[in-house]
Amino acid sequence: MKIIVLGAGLVGGPMALDLAADTNFEVTVADLNPMALQQLMVRQSPATNGLKTIIADLSDPANVGNLVAGFDMVINAVPGFMGFQTLKAIIGAGKNVVDIAFFIEDPFELDELARRNNVTAIMDMGVAPGMCNVLIGYADHLLDETDNILYMVGGLPEIREWPYEYKAVFSPVDVIEEYTRPARYIENGKLIVKPALSDPELLNFPGIGTLEAFNTDGLRSLAHTVKCPNMKEKTLRYPGHIEKMRVLRETGFFSQEEIDVRGIRIKPMDLTAQLLFPKWKLKEGEVDITVMQVMVEGKKDGKKVCYTWDLFDKYSPETRIHSMARTTGYSATVALRMIADGLYTRKGISVPEFIGRQPECVAYLLQGLKDRGIIYQEKIS
Repeated sequence: MKIIVLGAGLVGGPMALDLAADTNFEVTVADLNPMALQQLMVRQSPATNGLKTIIADLSDPANVGNLVAGFDMVINAVPGFMGFQTLKAIIGAGKNVVDIAFFIEDPFELDELARRNNVTAIMDMGVAPGMCNVLIGYADHLLDETDNILYMVGGLPEIREWPYEYKAVFSPVDVIEEYTRPARYIENGKLIVKPALSDPELLNFPGIGTLEAFNTDGLRSLAHTVKCPNMKEKTLRYPGHIEKMRVLRETGFFSQEEIDVRGIRIKPMDLTAQLLFPKWKLKEGEVDITVMQVMVEGKKDGKKVCYTWDLFDKYSPETRIHSMARTTGYSATVALRMIADGLYTRKGISVPEFIGRQPECVAYLLQGLKDRGIIYQEKIS
């Protein structure tokens, strides 16, 4: 089976390597950056099955449609701002796809097109969104009534360095979005909107200690696909990070509106990107950590039940792949294998919680991740 991965970045590259280690697949990865492709080829292990690369401009949907035409399945790992148009081109070409672009547009706008072209398209198939949605959908499927959903997730450097004690384990621009976009959640059946970084609280997590949690706008499809009166996402950082980001935000450093500086019009965010993002760069070999907890409470046969899943994952020195790339990327590659094996066949747009309604698919994903050293600890109380 011929697979193409669109994007050779922090997550796209490791996904291509994981799939290329499977003798069932012939894998090609496409990116506009020849350096990223070259570095990926250097990182191949003897176990990989002849990974191929293509230099391609993925910002042009026509290029994407022509590019994927010769492949059986696609993984979409382009940046979020071009994710929707890329996915539309993939579906238009009639190819099954797993998507981790995490774009802001409504993916269900493409549902009719996907059904018409007999395409299985799994959206948001990372860690959060992604596996957290799968587990939420699974618990909701098991319960007679779902009352509360809370999930908390953070990607962090193991070593805390002043001043920010943070490194961006995915696109820094997308990180800033978490600090500026109002947070929406469901409380007592009503949609609540609060500023990002609101409702801070300190919580302890095994293996890492005390972290601060704050509201972020991460429910995405869950707000519409799962019937539950209380649903919330919180992001995790080392204590003190919230206040630093609030100061920068309120001062205007994250603004996209142009200002005049000695006769030159600039966006404050462009300056911030030049100054801040280099300090957030995760270096080669630098250990990062992914921590997540998913809690779903409800009733089964008249009794209260709580399902909890805990994830604690670290950078792999053996493969030299960062934890966020592992937990995000391998969720997608295992999901692709699930489609290839004929276990998940739903046509149209699927968000991960739809997968959770099929226990055999949940078991497949959890086992595939476990085989790659990513373990979700389950507790039922």
